[in-house]
Amino acid sequence: MREVDRLTSERYHIPSLLLMENAAARTVEAVEKMFGSVSGKRAVILCGKGNNGGDGAAIARQLWMRGCSVDLLLLGRIDEAQGDARINFEIVRALSESDRLRLIEIESLERLRVASAASFDFVFDAILGTGLTRPASGIFEEAINIINALGQKTPVIAVDIPSGVSSDSFELIGPTVRAHLTVTFTAPKPANALPPASDLSGELVVASIGSPQELILSSGSQLSLVEREMIARWLDQSRRSAHANKGDAGKVLILAGSRGKTGAASLAGDAALRAGAGLVTIATPESSLPVVASLCIAECMTEPLDETPTGSISRMAAPRAVELSSARDVAAIGPGLGSLDEMTRHFVREFVTSRPRPTVVDADALNSLAPWDASIKGSAEFPLILTPHPGEMARMTEKTVEEVLRDRVEIAREFSSAQNLILVLKGSRTLIAAPDGEVYVNSTGNSGMATAGTGDVLTGMIAGLMAQKPIDPLGATIAAVYLHGLAGDIAASRTSTRAMIASDISRCLGDAFIEVGGAAERLNR
Repeated sequence: MREVDRLTSERYHIPSLLLMENAAARTVEAVEKMFGSVSGKRAVILCGKGNNGGDGAAIARQLWMRGCSVDLLLLGRIDEAQGDARINFEIVRALSESDRLRLIEIESLERLRVASAASFDFVFDAILGTGLTRPASGIFEEAINIINALGQKTPVIAVDIPSGVSSDSFELIGPTVRAHLTVTFTAPKPANALPPASDLSGELVVASIGSPQELILSSGSQLSLVEREMIARWLDQSRRSAHANKGDAGKVLILAGSRGKTGAASLAGDAALRAGAGLVTIATPESSLPVVASLCIAECMTEPLDETPTGSISRMAAPRAVELSSARDVAAIGPGLGSLDEMTRHFVREFVTSRPRPTVVDADALNSLAPWDASIKGSAEFPLILTPHPGEMARMTEKTVEEVLRDRVEIAREFSSAQNLILVLKGSRTLIAAPDGEVYVNSTGNSGMATAGTGDVLTGMIAGLMAQKPIDPLGATIAAVYLHGLAGDIAASRTSTRAMIASDISRCLGDAFIEVGGAAERLNR
């Protein structure tokens, strides 16, 4: 981001002072959109001496111009500041003869406590910004503690990033501001997007401040936050024509279920249909078929497969599974399949290695393939999409769960690139890793989705969306993950996170499509 800012001024002659002014304007706009007009309100802005503090000084003037009374608490002295920050502090000092705008230089903890003891309607954090690599201490730590205390009753707005966070890391390194709203500039930083650091951002607004898009795209970053506009574009591009038939909407085969695990197959099949696939067939052990047929929605078709004595799919079923898959656009394998029977594990391996169609691999299919054989790779013709949770990822890579959680982005990226496949590493802020090294961070979902079956729903959704646009497996996967989380958010708003179950997500998929895709998702003419 520092390089983007530098090139914006150097290559395009956009003054850095103007970027700071734009940042301030976008911040105040975001505050008014979320909390209402600032006119007649009172705000306190705690500023460091660097550029983040300079943003805070520009915000002070913007608030004052809108009729807000502002106390700017500078942690240090104006003559210690430099560059654009110094200019903005000087402007505030020149204007501070007004009874609605005060600049107070803070050089002691006692002075800080006294100056922040009043009642405020807004608290702005512009203390440290990006670039922090060690824990905040001294007067900065006390300022963070004061902001958090005020934040128990008053909205806290972080400028670019909550102070105390190391912007390039998801880990917490010391005392940190807990914001209700964070307005970050140009693009999100890793700490804005990845938990636990991202939990401190509150509502995140990404504000454009004038840097050309081409600088952002050429920055070399391989980490992206999935935003609603991206999904809206994908829905628009994959929307069926007004004269489509069920074949045009895609055909899905789901290899799933075993004795005692028939619900997983039903959830995946239902989700694939709800995601928009024209035809969905669940292939399951012959003895499980009556139960699966009774559980899933009437529109799902079923096919029996040879089974083991324990009631899971047998290795002998592999040729039939390949034959069934050849007549479909996409296959999914794994939900409720079981992985303890060696014959089932052989079936999974034979199907995945000889797959005739793009294939989503989940749950027990992943366990059957663990540890992962490096010879099993995806291809442009027959992509592989894996959807492990951290435990399954640990088994696939022969790491501990703790190791996976400690370095999720790099582990997902390395595995995806090495095996030429799409990897969905599930969890809070699910990651989607692409073969080219790009990693996408999903921004939807909630703790209510930590319940049995939600992964089966996601598997069905990925297969269902991909069947509608097979030429874009990555786009379909990203869209499925985002819409899965959004449907979960809608379900939680209706039933509570505690009472949510996986089938609630499928029932809310239509609302998620409409919320993102708009009226065209209701009726396409």
